[in-house]
Amino acid sequence: MIKSKTTKRILWLFLLGILLMNLVAGFHAYKFTHFANAHVKKTLHPEQLSFTQKLNALIFGVDNPRPVNKQQPIQPYQTINLQSNKKIELWSINTPDAKGTVILFNGYSASKSQMLDKSDEFIKMGYSTLMVDFMGTGGSEGHQTTLGFKEAEEVKDCFDYLKAQGEEKIYLFGTSMGACAILKAVDDYQLSPAAIIVECPFGSMYKTVCARFNTMNVPTFPMAGLLVFWGGAENGFWAFGHNPIEYAKGVHCPTLLLYGEKDKSVSREETDEIFKNLAGKKQFKTYLKAGHENYLTQYKEEWVKDVQEFLSSY
Repeated sequence: MIKSKTTKRILWLFLLGILLMNLVAGFHAYKFTHFANAHVKKTLHPEQLSFTQKLNALIFGVDNPRPVNKQQPIQPYQTINLQSNKKIELWSINTPDAKGTVILFNGYSASKSQMLDKSDEFIKMGYSTLMVDFMGTGGSEGHQTTLGFKEAEEVKDCFDYLKAQGEEKIYLFGTSMGACAILKAVDDYQLSPAAIIVECPFGSMYKTVCARFNTMNVPTFPMAGLLVFWGGAENGFWAFGHNPIEYAKGVHCPTLLLYGEKDKSVSREETDEIFKNLAGKKQFKTYLKAGHENYLTQYKEEWVKDVQEFLSSY
């Protein structure tokens, strides 16, 4: 009888533990995929938090304020509002006698103003540019992000918009989450851009969540899997199926893949798998001391040379 009571208590404690882990994972997943109001301060690094603040962040997740556009183009530009799965805002810059148009897609927790330096370089190369705020960021609608899954539809709609405007040479450029959205869009919708340039795309949703745990020296099991599950469930998709390594198999257009060898968010193994699976003409360039960052910071000359040489072929 005593043994039976002890077994029941252990079972109830086990079930309670599972319930608590799922509740915490659900809170974290929601915060990770839904930006807070722009005026909310971003949660500080753990070493800067008090015990109460650390406990709150551990249970309920970190606050990530909605990305805003802090700069505007120095060139004359047009603001375009495009209806996709959400209403999204674009900046269009026309270059005289352009060689084509490059559509730029930013990474997680960023806005299109953070693509201005890349846009400037493409303009110098002779291209028009179209910068995009994904849903939940900048001038676009909502507070939600799905790390490239639903954003792929927005990539497609931007591509279709330019085609409808009569643009024949469309290039897609994306960094991190933006790169994943491009790979998914090209695969899902059989898009046929002149070429794409993708910087540091993650291999899968699960891998990128595990990488975040690893950078904090926190074990990935079981919370990484729970976070991925609830992140998908709360946003209406199967997050374990968000897999750029697989999307790459459906990419038949010319592709330039760029990677920083010190990247702690995306492994070289993931990047090699993506490159191996790309089905069309492809080039792979790496930057020795770059992390998961803007490559113009340390490798501007090399980046410009690599991109210009690639684009000149298409």
